[in-house]
Amino acid sequence: MKRTAFIVLTILLYANVLLASNPVPAKKQERPIVLTGGTIHTVSGAVIPNGMLLFENGKITAVGTSVTVPANAERVDVTGKHMYPGLINAASNIGLNEIEAVRATLDMNETGRINPNVRTDVAVNPESELIPATRANGILISHVVPGGPLIAGRTSAMLMDGWTNDEMTLRSPAGLYVSWPNMRVSRSPFARQSEEEQRKAIDAAIKELRSAFDDARAYLKAKKADKEQHPTDLRWEAMAPLFDRSIPLIASANEVSQIQSAVQFAKEQNVRLVIHGGRDSWIVASLLKENNVGVIIEPVHDLPNRRWEEYDLPFTVPAKLHAAGVLFAVSGGGNSTMNDRNMAYQAATASAYGLPKDEALRSITINAAKLLGIDGQVGSLETGKDATLIITNGDPLEIMTNVEMAYIQGRPVDLRSRHTELWKKYEEKYRQLGIVK
Repeated sequence: MKRTAFIVLTILLYANVLLASNPVPAKKQERPIVLTGGTIHTVSGAVIPNGMLLFENGKITAVGTSVTVPANAERVDVTGKHMYPGLINAASNIGLNEIEAVRATLDMNETGRINPNVRTDVAVNPESELIPATRANGILISHVVPGGPLIAGRTSAMLMDGWTNDEMTLRSPAGLYVSWPNMRVSRSPFARQSEEEQRKAIDAAIKELRSAFDDARAYLKAKKADKEQHPTDLRWEAMAPLFDRSIPLIASANEVSQIQSAVQFAKEQNVRLVIHGGRDSWIVASLLKENNVGVIIEPVHDLPNRRWEEYDLPFTVPAKLHAAGVLFAVSGGGNSTMNDRNMAYQAATASAYGLPKDEALRSITINAAKLLGIDGQVGSLETGKDATLIITNGDPLEIMTNVEMAYIQGRPVDLRSRHTELWKKYEEKYRQLGIVK
C-alpha cells in the first residue's frame, strides 16, 4: 500500500508540473466582461484614468469613464492597474525555432531559393515552450517570418494562444519575405572572390529575383485569360496578393546599398515595401519617407556595425526615423527567439535615446499593426477592435513592471510559463532555507 501511495503521489506531482509548464489555451468568451477602475492607455487617443472597458464576443464594445454595462457582465476590478493593447512583435521566429542547439527543433528554412508558397502559419508549433514565456511579458501577437537565401516565403501574424495553428492565426499571409542579396563588394585581400566575381554574383541574384517576379506575373496573366489550360503552380499563386498590393514585400536589409536596391526594385515592380532590419535605414530616411516605406527595426540592443560609429548608434535609429516621419516598429531580440520576451525593453532603450515615450509604446503596438495590415483589429484600445489587451501594475516599458492579466480576443490567457514555475520552485527553496518567509 505504501508503494502504491508513493507511485500515485509521484504521478500527481509530475502531472502538476506538466500542467504548470503547459498552460491550457483559453476558451472562447462566453459573456460580456467589463474592466473597471484602471487607467486605459488607448494608444490611438487620450489616456483615460479610472476608466471602464467593455468587451463582448471578443470585441471591444465600449471604452470610457461611464459605460452602460449589460446585466450579465462579469465585472473585473482593476483599480490602480493599467490597461494597454497587447504588445506586437513585428518580426519573430517563435514557433519555428525552439532550441537553437537542436537541429530537429528548427523549422525556419526550406530548401531552394524561390519559395513564395512556403507558409509560416502552418509551421508554427502551438506547443512551443517559448510562447507562454513570451506572452507572459505582454506580447500577445507575433509576426512570424521564415528564413531562406532569397524568396523565403509568406509571413503570418500569430496570436500567442490557441490549440491549433488555425486558432492562432490572425492574418496569413501578412507579407512575402525576401532575404535581400548582399550588395556590397569587398575589396579585402582575404575575400574569397574577386571584385568582378562578386559583382557578377550580385547581378545574378537580382536577375533571379526579377525573373521570379516576371514569371509569376506571366503565370497569373495567362491563368486569368484561360484557367483551364494552365495547371496550378502554387509558387506563383502565392504571389498574387503581393501584386494587388494587399500584402507588402518584406525585405531583410540592413546596409544602405541593400535598402536602396530594395526600394528601387519595389518601385519597378509596383509593390508595397517594408524593410526588416534597417540598421542603416536612418541614413536613407528621406528615401524611405518619399516612397512610403516602413521599417521593422531589429534589434535596438546591438553593437555598431562599423568601427567609426558611435557606441550608441543602434539605440538612436528609432528616434532618427521618427524625426524623419518614417513609419517604424521595434521588434524583438534579433536572431534569438529566446529574447523575444524582452522586446518592450528595446523600445524603452530607444526612448532613453531620443524617441518620445509615447512613440516608443506606439512602435510595439499600433505602428507594428499598421505595417502588418492588422491595425483594423489590434494595436489600440478602440471600439470595434479585438479585445486583445494586457493589464499591468505599471509601464510595460519598465523592467520592474509585471503583466498581471491578459486577454486575447476576449479570452483570459493563462500567464504561467516555465519561468514562473522555476520562480516558484526556487522561492520554495529559499523558504525552506529560512531566507524568505
